[in-house]
Amino acid sequence: MKYITFTVPSYNSQDYMRHCLDYLVAAGDDIEVIIVNDGSTDATGDIATEYENKFPTIVRAIHKENGGHGSGVMAGIANATGLYYKVVDSDDWIETKDVLEMVALIKKHLKEGLEIDLYINNYVYERVRDNSQYVMHYRDCLEAGKVMQWKDMSKFKLDTVLLMHSLMYRLDKLKESKMVLPNHTFYVDDIYAYVPFPYMNNIFYHDIDLYHYFIGRDDQSINYATMCKRYEQQMRVYKIIFEAYSLDELKKFPKPLYRYMISWLMIMCSVTIMTIFGVKDNKKVRKKAYKDFFKALKKHDKKLYNKIRYRTLAFFAFATPTYNLKSFATVRIYRIYQKRLKLG
Repeated sequence: MKYITFTVPSYNSQDYMRHCLDYLVAAGDDIEVIIVNDGSTDATGDIATEYENKFPTIVRAIHKENGGHGSGVMAGIANATGLYYKVVDSDDWIETKDVLEMVALIKKHLKEGLEIDLYINNYVYERVRDNSQYVMHYRDCLEAGKVMQWKDMSKFKLDTVLLMHSLMYRLDKLKESKMVLPNHTFYVDDIYAYVPFPYMNNIFYHDIDLYHYFIGRDDQSINYATMCKRYEQQMRVYKIIFEAYSLDELKKFPKPLYRYMISWLMIMCSVTIMTIFGVKDNKKVRKKAYKDFFKALKKHDKKLYNKIRYRTLAFFAFATPTYNLKSFATVRIYRIYQKRLKLG
C-alpha cells in the first residue's frame, strides 16, 4: 500500500530536481513519487527516467507535452495510487525524516480507525538571497495533535493562510471535489488551496516544518515584476475561484470555513488588482481589462461581488479613483504583506 503520493511537476528542472527527489525516494516503499516531465527541453526527462529505472517500486515518470504547472498537478492526481496526495515543486524539498514521520502518523491513525481528510503542516520559506528562513505555522488558529472539523477552528489571521505547501489531501476526497486546474497558467496553487476545502471533514494539524519552499530567484512566479507581467493569468485564476461557490453556497458552510473562504477571496481580489495596476505600462489595456473583468464577476454573482468589494483590503483597492493611485495603493499593500512574510 502506498500511503502518500508525492507528485513533482518538473519543467527544465535539471539543475535542482535531484535534491528534491533524493529526499523523497529515501523514504522507501511506503510512498510513491510521480515525476511529471512537462515537455522539458533540457535533461529533466532523462533524469525522471533514470530515477524510475533506479527506484521502480517507488518512482513513476510521466512524460507529457507542456501544459504548465496545473497540468502537472492534474496528471499526478490522475495517476496517483497513494491514500494521500502531496505536491512538491521540483525546486523545493521535504526532508526524508519528515516524510517518514508523516507516514508513521498516517499508519497510526489508520490503526486507530481515524479517517483524516486533510493533514495540515507548517512550511518554511527558504530565502536564497540571504540564506534565511521564515516558518509559516498555524499554532494560533489550529490545535495540534487533535482531529478537528472546520467548525472547531479559530479565526485565521490575515497573514496566516493555507497554501498548497501546507496541505496533504486524502486522494479520494480531492477527486470528489472535481477540482480542475487550467493549463498554461501560473498561480493555480490558489485554486488548489480553496476549491477542495468544503469536501474535507476531518482535519489534523501536525505541527512540523514539513515543506521547504525555495524562494528568491528572479524568474520565480511570485516575483513582483513577473506577477504584474502575468496579470491575465492571475485574473483567470481568480475567476475560477470566484465562480467555484456562490455566496449562498458559502453561507451554508461552517462559519469558520465561510469566514476563511471570504477572506481568501478578498486577499486574492486585492492581489489580482495589484497585478493589473502594479506597473504603469499599457495603462489603457490594463484599465479596460480591469473594468471588463469585474463587470463579468458582478454579473455572475452580484451578492458575492458586493461582499468582496466592501471588505477592507479589497475596498481600499477598488475605491482609489485613478490608475496611478490604484498602482500606488496596491503596490504598498503588497509590499507590506511581502515584508511581513519575508518574501523578498
